[in-house]
Amino acid sequence: MKIRAAVIREMGLPQPYAESRPMSIEEFDLAPPGQREVLVQVKAASLCHSDLSTVNADRPRQMPMVLGHEAAGIVLELGPGVDDLEIGDHVVMVFAPSCGECVACKEGRPGQCEPGQKSNGAGTLLGGGMRLSQNGEPVYHHVGVSAFATHCVVNRGSLVKIDKQLPFDEAAMFGCAVLTGVGAALNTAQVFAGAKVAVVGLGGVGLNALFGAQVAGASQVVAIDIHDDKLELAKQLGATDVINAKDPDAVAKVKAMTNGGVDFGLEMAGSVQAMELAYRVTRRGGTTVTAGLPHPDARWALQHVNLTAEERTVKGSYVGSCVPPRDMPRYIDLYRRGKLPVNKLMSDHITLDQINEGFDRLASGHTVRQIIVM
Repeated sequence: MKIRAAVIREMGLPQPYAESRPMSIEEFDLAPPGQREVLVQVKAASLCHSDLSTVNADRPRQMPMVLGHEAAGIVLELGPGVDDLEIGDHVVMVFAPSCGECVACKEGRPGQCEPGQKSNGAGTLLGGGMRLSQNGEPVYHHVGVSAFATHCVVNRGSLVKIDKQLPFDEAAMFGCAVLTGVGAALNTAQVFAGAKVAVVGLGGVGLNALFGAQVAGASQVVAIDIHDDKLELAKQLGATDVINAKDPDAVAKVKAMTNGGVDFGLEMAGSVQAMELAYRVTRRGGTTVTAGLPHPDARWALQHVNLTAEERTVKGSYVGSCVPPRDMPRYIDLYRRGKLPVNKLMSDHITLDQINEGFDRLASGHTVRQIIVM
């Protein structure tokens, strides 16, 4: 079938993207779903920093590639072997496909699925298939999804069925921002009731980490960012304290207001500076968690003796250490009960044709989630 999608052919073009136009809206051929694959009509897709990291070359990918990974839509066609979905079902897409058979999947860690990581790195669907093409030439898939399109074919392991009552624009955010942020607090860090938490980086993932800390019962949540408008939003969303990361005394101020440092420092910005800050505001015996994805060449100098003498824990969090079919329904339920007000993170609704301008706003740091409505 013919579809319309946003493709990137060259990474690292200069800003403003409204002028350099790294994303081009073009027509593509989309092959029918293969074994354990599903054709989905995309209804809403969010602009996320993980998409921007391909545009600005922080996360190098194969070119050309149709981007987009945080999305929701309607099942249109089922490939062979898919017997637990029906045509017309509403689904949210997850950027870490899981095979269900590898060691990581059997351990309950689908985000670490070995075949899934391999296929994402290769720009294919789980199992190595490619369904996108143009003029007979293959086009790569973005983390098994490629949702900046009217339609996409994805592996069954990249989908979670949801209640049809949830609006698509809200549902889309659960596929990445909510799973990653809330999961980092609840699953990876395992924030406990009464804990003191700092969240460094207040994008969509960071603000969801703030929500996760609140759900866990944290007594103090310090929100840290370089943008005052993000700090003001965090206060409105329940942060007990806010600190501008540009303040040269930021670390000292956080330690003073938390009586020595936080139990959990959550780095959600994807930069070495943010990771350093999150580690320094974490108390002795505390845990620092990062869900950031900086350039592969980025390195962070960790003082070995400090790690030992203070019995620190440093943990990475991918997809919030979630089991999406288990955790997403729980988080949607929390949203409906008013505990995860993710609808307050929607900055704007845009069209697919406005995607380059959307990336300019995202790169500026002054927006949270822009939703492309198809």
